[in-house]
Amino acid sequence: MSRVTARRRVVRLDGSVEGPIRRRSGEEHLAAEEPLEMRIGGRPFTVTMRTPGDDFDLVAGHLTAEGVLAAPDDVVRMKFCSADNGCSSTAYTDGEASLAFADGDPLNIVDVTLAPGVELPEERLRRSSYVTSACGVCGKTSIDAVHAAVRWPVADDDVKVPAATLFTLPDRMREAQKIFAKTGGLHAAALFTADGELVCLREDVGRHNAVDKVLGWAQRAGRLPLREHVLAVSGRASFELVQKAVAGGIPVLAAVSAPSSLAVSLAAESGLTLVGFLRGRTANVYCGAERIIG
Repeated sequence: MSRVTARRRVVRLDGSVEGPIRRRSGEEHLAAEEPLEMRIGGRPFTVTMRTPGDDFDLVAGHLTAEGVLAAPDDVVRMKFCSADNGCSSTAYTDGEASLAFADGDPLNIVDVTLAPGVELPEERLRRSSYVTSACGVCGKTSIDAVHAAVRWPVADDDVKVPAATLFTLPDRMREAQKIFAKTGGLHAAALFTADGELVCLREDVGRHNAVDKVLGWAQRAGRLPLREHVLAVSGRASFELVQKAVAGGIPVLAAVSAPSSLAVSLAAESGLTLVGFLRGRTANVYCGAERIIG
């Protein structure tokens, strides 16, 4: 049974022609949404609502954006836990196991063992926040609390991205969204080289989760910082997405929709190039326009 999508019966209404509304029964694929509890050394850290799949990337990316992780050896191991059986008896260590079940129980808990010397500030454990698929910063006590330590400043990254290449990214991202093509209900984050090569794409019901999955893929593969890359996102550019791009050392963030005022402020302060309304052959560059050439 797939945990990425679910099939549900629907009644389709059609009022496109004059006369009585036509009704047809059928089935639709829906994007799955389930909770994922992240634990650090067995202690609860946070819960997020996500689309199952690439869960180890999601956890690693979230911790990277929080300023905890940088290199692959910062993590000793990650493992899935069953809510009933605990972690000790669960041997799943492969990220694809997030699509499986243990004794009928979905694997919705990931426990991370950090390497010696990798510190998780106690206040983050005390915060123990709940993260929805719509908002990754809801419930945090202040804007300052979402500022992860910046390991790799992006202001000195002098990468140049041709505008002609930039214009192609949304279509390339959409073509690679296999689950979206089935459900129409997922956000995407796609990592590209400056010349438009797709390096990594992740999908999720939450835009911040999709970005975390890309960051986590890079962290686990030893590819951080992501200098000279472009991160494209399928929705709007929020403050949090800018913060995550900066945390990963990504110099260019391009969104198909609008940025928020706080996102633009943070991008300008950080030296990040922020592009919005990237549609067709038009775009707005809100800061860092010197990186877009042609």
